[in-house]
Amino acid sequence: MAKEKKLVEAITSMEEDFAQWYTDVVKKAELIDYSAVKGCMIIKPDGYAIWENIQHELDRRFKETGVENVYMPMFIPESLLEKEKDHVEGFAPEVAWVTYGGLNQLPERLCVRPTSETLFCDFYKNLIQSYRDLPKVYNQWCSVVRWEKETRPFLRSREFLWQEGHTAHATAEEAQARTIQMLNLYADFCEEFLAMPVVRGQKTEKEKFAGAEDTYTIEALMHDGKALQSGTSHNFGDGFAKAFGIQYTDKQNKLQYVHQTSWGMTTRLIGAIIMVHGDNDGLVLPPKVAPTQVMVIPIQMQKDGVLDKANEVRERLGKVCRAKLDDSDKSPLKPYLAMSGISMIVLSLFCLIVMPDRDLCKFTKDYLVLYNRHNRDECSLIYWDEVVSWHYEWYKTYDQLVIEMIDGSTEIQDMYSIGSIKKSMDHHIPGKMKKNRHFRKDQR
Repeated sequence: MAKEKKLVEAITSMEEDFAQWYTDVVKKAELIDYSAVKGCMIIKPDGYAIWENIQHELDRRFKETGVENVYMPMFIPESLLEKEKDHVEGFAPEVAWVTYGGLNQLPERLCVRPTSETLFCDFYKNLIQSYRDLPKVYNQWCSVVRWEKETRPFLRSREFLWQEGHTAHATAEEAQARTIQMLNLYADFCEEFLAMPVVRGQKTEKEKFAGAEDTYTIEALMHDGKALQSGTSHNFGDGFAKAFGIQYTDKQNKLQYVHQTSWGMTTRLIGAIIMVHGDNDGLVLPPKVAPTQVMVIPIQMQKDGVLDKANEVRERLGKVCRAKLDDSDKSPLKPYLAMSGISMIVLSLFCLIVMPDRDLCKFTKDYLVLYNRHNRDECSLIYWDEVVSWHYEWYKTYDQLVIEMIDGSTEIQDMYSIGSIKKSMDHHIPGKMKKNRHFRKDQR
């Protein structure tokens, strides 16, 4: 079989160098730029739009389970951080410290939050007095700082965006139930919204979160056969409560310690999406998370009526999806489509039909040409006034294929089924899995 011709030669093939392929895709798709601050990245509009879509959907799912959003300070006094011994030892090598305020040296060092367990515990200590105050189920969306030595865009950086949930419960059973509930919520989100199958499991004693009794994780399989941790949920038991004195009076008027959980997802998810769905021509995004689901591109828009008709198509599609009109003079067309991560292209009146193996142009006055980024070997031709009903059918078909993929009954192009993930990872779980990960350490 002849080797498939790449649409974008500027992207290293993943078979040649997977790490370079990933960097090329992130840069060519204009998701990030490098910063003057070493180890930190600038998330550009398309990259941040992906995070916003993740955030909105996760936040919706959180609130359905009773989660409320709060915001904690970004600074933690050193004395507060040191209250839980295992916790501080786990994060000490990565902490960034503030020692001056203006021109004056601070009486106590402040760390820039690497995570917010200690802040939530200090808050809960005063907030929770009675069993009537429980449970407390809070979450915050923020950035954290960890002074990493090895960094890569989205996968590991010194500052990254995330959500961190922190809950307090009356009993160990309630805390365990919430821990598993959030693990399953993360797994369902990845499979249903990101079309990214995951394996759920429990971390070893050595790899669990600093200060946790148990840590549960979801792992996704990347194109290179390595696992990437994509979300974690921790059961803290009553360890933090005892360290911080978080007690409540139960129904028998006796003092009890609360039981706590913590759970989080980060912008690492964007890296996971790239490494699961991307191909050698660039970025591929599942429709639900794509910032632009449909791009309308008028060809020969200098001709009378072409741009007007393209605007009409965009307006129709804009009522049912995230649609944009590209009336720029970008060229060439194929690399632009491949690198953009847009789910579907609509080429408007006087259209260019993009063929897989040869350049063939055809102009039509009555039809629209559809180019599917997830299967570029196929183009469709429809009447322009059918474009909205087409979108519904295409979206529904894509969702059904994803469901079949997760069930293991079929595999879609470059995506992995749950069955193939388990088969590939069986001999790595639990002890050897760490050798086959992109990053061993818990970013959560």
